[in-house]
Order: sequence, then C-alpha cells, then structure tokens
Amino acid sequence: MAILTIGVVPLAGVLPLLTEHIREEQIAHISLLGEMTPDEVMAEYAVGDGEKGLLTLLSNNQLVMVSRQKIERDVRSAIAMLDRQHYDVILLLSSEQLTGFTTHHAILLEPQRIIPPLVASIVDGHQVGVIVPVEEIMPMQRQKWLSLEKSPYYALAKSVYRQRQRAINRR
Repeated sequence: MAILTIGVVPLAGVLPLLTEHIREEQIAHISLLGEMTPDEVMAEYAVGDGEKGLLTLLSNNQLVMVSRQKIERDVRSAIAMLDRQHYDVILLLSSEQLTGFTTHHAILLEPQRIIPPLVASIVDGHQVGVIVPVEEIMPMQRQKWLSLEKSPYYALAKSVYRQRQRAINRR
C-alpha cells in the first residue's frame, strides 16, 4: 500500500487504523512537497497567472497556496509511478477535492469520494459536527459535506481545544 500526500500530513491518526490489517513496513508514504524547503516549493509550485490555488501544509508547519494545476500534474505522475511499481492500493490523502486520477493496476482510494457518502449513509439524517484544523479549509469542508441531509455544524480545532482547556481549568 502507498499513501500519497501533497504536503505534510500527520499520519499518526491513520496508521493505527491501517496497521490493524497491514504491517507498517508494507506501507509506503510519499509526500509530494513534504521533503522540500518552502523556497523550493514556491519556486516550483507558485500560483501563476490564471491558475487556481490549492492550500497545503509545508514541512515548516506553514500553510501556503500553491498551483492546483501543477500539483494535479505531479500527483497524476506520482500515481502513475506508484501504479507501475505494482502497489495494490494507493491512498490519496488531501483536504482538497482532487479527482479524475486513474490507475491501470492499483486500486486508487480517494477519501473525498468515499467518506462523505459513507458518513451520509451512517448518520441517516442526524446532525453532524465537523472539526476543521484551520479556518482556511472551511470552504472546502462546506463543499465536501453537501451530500448530508442536514448542514453540519463546523468548529475550528483550536477553539474546541480552548473550550476543552477552559472546562478542565474550571474543575
């Protein structure tokens, strides 16, 4: 199995779920921008005139806007490379909606296409809350959850953390 990310994605929450069924040494993590310096990223992936931007987290913990077209081009190339290397499954992790990629041999898992319909079928019309790590991806999250019967309640992780800390401090 290969996990493909655009920027830096903490896999601590994902790996335990995967390693229940797959040995960790059988999981490769490839980050398109994760090993690059911020200067290298901006030199290679700066948003050009007429291009759409894509928000990503860099290795210095900085959120930056990069060229969606250049990222999609290189994600497509990375998927093709992983497919040629005979990975059975390629898991594409991104907070952005990226679709339209294909493989010849591997199963390509795009969570944006799998998770919202799955959650909608599980919650069956009940109210959902979505905790978002940074405000900048709120528009993407609103788009992502349009398939839910009721519009979700959204909260920023930092504000949830602050509320929790206040509750702990009151004890």
